Amino acid sequence: MPAFASSPPSLLVISTAPAGMRDGKLVLDRKFVEGMRLYAEKWNGPVGCLLPDNFSDQLFTGTFDPASIPFEVRLHPRTRRVTATELDGYDVVLCSGDSEQHLHLAELCKRVGKPVFFTIENIPETRRQIVMLDRKKSLLKKMKSVAMVHYHERRRRRAFALADGLQANGYPAARRYRADNANVLLYLDNRIDAGLLGTQAEMAARRDRLMAGKPLRLIHSGRLEPLKGSQDLVPIACRLRDQGVDFMLDIFGGGSLEGDIRAEISRCGLQNHVRLRGVADFATELVPHARKNSDIFVSCHRQSDPSCSYLENMGCGLAIIGYDNRMWDALARESGAGWALPLGHWRALADRLASLDKDRLAIAKAADNARRFSGQHLLEREFDMRVRFLKDAVTPC
Repeated sequence: MPAFASSPPSLLVISTAPAGMRDGKLVLDRKFVEGMRLYAEKWNGPVGCLLPDNFSDQLFTGTFDPASIPFEVRLHPRTRRVTATELDGYDVVLCSGDSEQHLHLAELCKRVGKPVFFTIENIPETRRQIVMLDRKKSLLKKMKSVAMVHYHERRRRRAFALADGLQANGYPAARRYRADNANVLLYLDNRIDAGLLGTQAEMAARRDRLMAGKPLRLIHSGRLEPLKGSQDLVPIACRLRDQGVDFMLDIFGGGSLEGDIRAEISRCGLQNHVRLRGVADFATELVPHARKNSDIFVSCHRQSDPSCSYLENMGCGLAIIGYDNRMWDALARESGAGWALPLGHWRALADRLASLDKDRLAIAKAADNARRFSGQHLLEREFDMRVRFLKDAVTPC
């Protein structure tokens, strides 16, 4: 691997994040921009990104003046394979290993003498779950898609074996791909920094309220999609109500199930127990609400993806209850921040919530564990670790 001792190396991040141009402005995923700002701040050298031109007005995109962001943005046709030409002017390449479109870059970068690293978060099980939960596909198309998952997984493992290192987001990916590359960094992605972390005063206020027997405050946030298990939220609330639990469930987010959820709330007479709050700004609306007006985050994720919702809500001081997918099961054991119930068993999840309503001390202890663990994995720390990982690999000792 080349070493860059005389001048700071330049870093190119290659992603499939939504991107495009509209009226001379860039349309980019907001979370992706936040991450790129951190790379630009912490990387000792020029930073840029290469994104497919796939403009769309999605929930979490924003408009940015190219001159206002501290990194270069290059767009390329989404149907065209990235070539050596697109890599010109950059020394180190970091690209998404979740996208099969980028797997050829392992061989390409080796051929042109550029260190290449992959980020990875999904495992084959998750990819199969994504396929099987797609309501738009017939069974035949699902079977074909699953076959392609396995084909691309073989390509992915060959590419990872050639790479200079892997950044694995979450426990499942780190465990899966350590056999393919010895240089693997485990990180836990989230947007909670020191300024957003729940305060000790808020933790104390939550504990006092819990111990006083006040109504249980539940929260869910994210895309309201079958893939995220959002269809389980109203049945859980209905079972809690029928068991006599005094609670309020706030649901933040939007998606294809929003209309169904709204109708179910009305049909089940849950207006006094469930509120649809819509899409909220993360830092100015969602986090303050979670820190001051919530006790437990309810996660219905069936797949084992490393959802940042876990760490983010833990950082707000919330205990978490969810299904025992590979990510949350491992994280719950590591952190002590909550409870993992059998996958897809919403009745069991509701029954555990009902029992926790009578064991408020257990909720308070899990909340303390949640904040403590998230505080050890703040956004700044995780990015410092990721940048140091790249630098250690491309600079001489």
